[in-house]
Amino acid sequence: MGKYLVLQSDFGLGDGAVSAMYGVAHTVSDDIKVNNLTHEIPPYDIWVASYRLYQTVKYWPKGTVFVSVVDPGVGSDRRSIACLTSTGHYIITPDNGSLSHIKHYDGLEKVIEINEVTSRLPHSEESHTFHGRDVYAYNGARLAAEEIDFEQLGREIALNSIEELEIIEAQLNDGVLSGSIDVLDIRFGSLWTNIPLSYLKDLNVVHGDDLVVTILHHNNKVYQNIIKFARSFADVNVGEPLVYVNSLVNIGVAVNQDSFSDLYHIGTGNEWTIQLSKAPSIE
Repeated sequence: MGKYLVLQSDFGLGDGAVSAMYGVAHTVSDDIKVNNLTHEIPPYDIWVASYRLYQTVKYWPKGTVFVSVVDPGVGSDRRSIACLTSTGHYIITPDNGSLSHIKHYDGLEKVIEINEVTSRLPHSEESHTFHGRDVYAYNGARLAAEEIDFEQLGREIALNSIEELEIIEAQLNDGVLSGSIDVLDIRFGSLWTNIPLSYLKDLNVVHGDDLVVTILHHNNKVYQNIIKFARSFADVNVGEPLVYVNSLVNIGVAVNQDSFSDLYHIGTGNEWTIQLSKAPSIE
């Protein structure tokens, strides 16, 4: 185990919440290296939290411990869980769907229900609204520091008992690719879809080809255009749209040096779908 602890939350950095999690982790052990995945998850957005874990976890060394705290149900009877992924990483999080993408695409080996009474920051028994500090960061640090074994966090529970969000697979039917707009490349407003590059290859699409791109919200068409499949943003003029391959080797849609999402008011999640097909050639 590399003694890495990686934190994710919807807390932002405007107050001391994240710093308190760091402090607890370093109080447990000064030997661990604490890092941030992000603390800018939109408030209460479990879907985005789940996706960012999927986007990031596999690129860290095996044994890295992740703590993800997007927890609108804090203080309720929702469970706190820790999992060992099929890629050899650990994630500690509320049982509210935050593991959906990891479970669906990468797989889980084992899940533990954390005992929130015995496995928590000493003298925090009267606090019921900051489990990110008192339960998740504390236990994540103990696990990363190898002060405890994974199985000591609580009791093992069935993999199929944890909460999951619905994930819709991309499809290829009659020359039309369809999928969901899973998440935004936040800073730049690009759309990241769940359509893998391999599906475009099945359509014999190559860089430079034109694609008909249709976006629907609750099955109502909100955007349609013919867009170039480009190798990079430099292949189109500033202000022009492009279809490209993102860092997860899935299909993205963007505008060069502008925000596709802002320009066309496009959101994310299963209610937002996208369709791609080869544009007819003009003789």
